[in-house]
Amino acid sequence: MKLIHTSRQAARGNTILLALVMTALVGLVLACYLNLVHSQNYSTMRSQAWNSSIPIVEAGLEEALSHLNTHGSTNLLCDGWTFTFGKYVMQRSIGSNYYVVSITNFVSGATNLAPVIESRGFVVLPVLTASGAGPVFATAGVAQPVSQFMGRGVRVNTRLDFIFTKGMVAKDQIDMNGNNISSNSFDSSDPNYSTGGAYDPSKVKDNGDIATNSTLTNSVNVGNANIYGKVTTGPNGTVAVGNQGAVGSKAWQNAGNKGVQPGWVDDDMNVDFPEVKLPFNGGYFAPGSGTVNGTNYDYVLTGGNYQMSSLSMSSSAKMYITGDAVLYVTGDFSMTGQSSIQLASGASLKLYVGGASGAIGGNGIVNSGNSSKFIYYGLPSNTRLSFDGNATFTGVIYAPNAAFALNGGGNRGRDYTYDFIGASVTKSVRLNGHYSFHYDEALAKNGPFRSYIINGWNEMTPEEVAAVPVIYHNYY
Repeated sequence: MKLIHTSRQAARGNTILLALVMTALVGLVLACYLNLVHSQNYSTMRSQAWNSSIPIVEAGLEEALSHLNTHGSTNLLCDGWTFTFGKYVMQRSIGSNYYVVSITNFVSGATNLAPVIESRGFVVLPVLTASGAGPVFATAGVAQPVSQFMGRGVRVNTRLDFIFTKGMVAKDQIDMNGNNISSNSFDSSDPNYSTGGAYDPSKVKDNGDIATNSTLTNSVNVGNANIYGKVTTGPNGTVAVGNQGAVGSKAWQNAGNKGVQPGWVDDDMNVDFPEVKLPFNGGYFAPGSGTVNGTNYDYVLTGGNYQMSSLSMSSSAKMYITGDAVLYVTGDFSMTGQSSIQLASGASLKLYVGGASGAIGGNGIVNSGNSSKFIYYGLPSNTRLSFDGNATFTGVIYAPNAAFALNGGGNRGRDYTYDFIGASVTKSVRLNGHYSFHYDEALAKNGPFRSYIINGWNEMTPEEVAAVPVIYHNYY
């Protein structure tokens, strides 16, 4: 038997080689693991920076909306805002981060009622992420290393939040208890649905909508009224309709139908009713008498701010408005007898009532202009409002804490009907007389509004974020 002896040197070589291979494998696995940990850490830190940029972007949006709602769309060059690259721009730091927000409010040289806001938020990248990612946004003119930023932005379209988007709106119940009551619509801005901007019975539409936030049974009692429009209640609220009542389109009702047309009653009403704020603090006149075109008036308002502790117009008292006036009555307001408030052509009146009671009677508001020319604002303390006029009413009412009662027409016979042209927002509504309610659809396009609100938004591309309209030109 022949034995083969293995060299000790060869055995040692194999052991060393095997150790080297194992060490290399362990090193490779460790390197892969460390790289995986690094990548995961990098992704986490970058994700955190990416997400943390959103609050910065939102802060810019909030400032832009506040600026718009405070100064309107035509007086934006103030409060530190500058005009550059065709936009109104503000840059503000939040700690080590910052945002650049811009407002574009004109199109083809005309003021645009839907300004566009671009808000870009920039957050400092962690050192590890910045070094691994290379420059994203860096301070110009300064030697590296410097703080590097991750940018993110959104482009937001805004719109005006109009107050009167429906004809008759209430927080609580609406009761159409009278006779010969109807509600329809027209459009003073469209000659197809008005004549010279005025209501024309031959050009009516069927958007005379009635709405309430109430969630109760019989939130709206239509009775025997004809509602040429939709009726909406709060969730689970119901609508009561009498035997001769109808809710639906003009064509459907003209065909002789009664009751509710399918799809014209809903229960998804849930809106906010902001309280009315004081119109001004100081800087006002006391209304005085005067003569206009040979006619004597108890009060003449030529434009500007006016204030009275109370206003009680009786007998044949008359008020004449020649300009754009604001009248703040800190106490009660009433019109009785043959009294009237008359608006000259092109004039307007915003009437603020702070007393518990408001009453529009007498010959009412003589307004030959569109309904937005006369606005009744009931402050939070204004809890009662009645309409007892002997003439048509053209205007709008916003008194969210007032119980609104329309009492006229009760003694004029069944065929005598008062016209209420415009819109109303109150706490509740009760119609006791004969009324035709005509909602002016132009109010939802160019009437009074609360504020600018966001209508839609899109995230900006990295290239768009980089094209920032800077103020100080410190970043690229």
